[in-house]
Parts: sequence; C-alpha cells; structure tokens
Amino acid sequence: MLGSASPRRRELLGSLGLRVLVMPSDVDEGELPGTEPRAIAEHYARAKADALLERVGRSVLVTADTVVDVDGIALGKPADPVQARSMLRLLSGREHFVHTAFEVVDGRGGARFRATSTTRVRFMALRDDEIDAYVASGDPMDKAGAYGIQGRGAALVERIDGDFYTVMGFPLGAFVRSLAPLGLYLPRDAEAVAAERGMSTS
Repeated sequence: MLGSASPRRRELLGSLGLRVLVMPSDVDEGELPGTEPRAIAEHYARAKADALLERVGRSVLVTADTVVDVDGIALGKPADPVQARSMLRLLSGREHFVHTAFEVVDGRGGARFRATSTTRVRFMALRDDEIDAYVASGDPMDKAGAYGIQGRGAALVERIDGDFYTVMGFPLGAFVRSLAPLGLYLPRDAEAVAAERGMSTS
C-alpha cells in the first residue's frame, strides 16, 4: 500500500515488481516554522504512516515525503505559477539539497522502518525565458522545489552528488535494503527465500 498520490512513487515501486495499491493519507502538509528541512520530510513521512495505520490490515504500507533545502529553507510544492517561478529563480545557478524520508510499516506485526536519503543538486544558471517555459509546461506544480529531475526538468540540472531516485521522490536502493530487517522481500527474492526453506509461495 502506497500512502501517496505521487505517480512517480507508484511508478518506482512498480518497477520493483510490486503490486501497488494507492491510498493517499490526506495529511495537510502545512509549514512547520522553526523546523529544519530534513526534519520536515521525516515528520510528514511519519505523519502519513500514522494516518493510515488503521487501514493497513496485513499489507505493507509505504509513505514518503520530499523537501528541497536551500540554505536551510524548505521548499515544498508551489502554490501557483508565481511561486514556482520564484523557487526556480532561487535555485538557479546554485546548489541545494533534496531530502526524501520514507517509512515502511509491516501490517502483519506492526514493525516499522524509517530512513532519510539526501542528495546534493546543482542547477544550471537559468534565463527567465527558460523558467517561464518550464512553468508554462505545468511540470513544476506538483513537485517539491518546483521541479522534477526526470523529463523536462533534467535540462535544469547541471549535476547531482548522491542518489538520483532521492531527487525523483523515492530512494529505491535504501527502500530495498530496508525490507530484509522487516522480514520482507521483493517478489522474486521471496520465491528464492521460500525455495531455500523448502516452502511454496503459491
């Protein structure tokens, strides 16, 4: 179960062979004054999990939150095109950090795992016409920091230092490594583990 409406997170989890049921948490992601950007991402990943606990059943719940961090200032999703342009001008020609926190809850026993991945990103120096064209595409409006590193947003980025998928919104490597301590496995891994134990997955 994915506690997020993000099509990118659903796509990323699906790429691992998982069957993904989307169930957004509807947590109000308002500002948290005085809270560091990384802690904001961790707060909302946890809050989304808490909001969905009663609906998990025996499923595995995954929640996440992404925050763009510029000099300790958190950038979430822009409220409108004006704010999107302002964010992109702020990011232009400089470095920032992207924090993606995630939480995994095993509904069978209630075990929980949480982690946060951070990647450093440097933007190209952007002209106003480039910013206007990107905002006009509509792409920035549902993304933290008003950009996505995939698709058209890739043209804004000069380089990254860290995990690409963290910037995209879900650190796949860290997520996969979180499963075994919870006794969880990807579909093909589960078949291999069952075979080793002389069990059937059917």
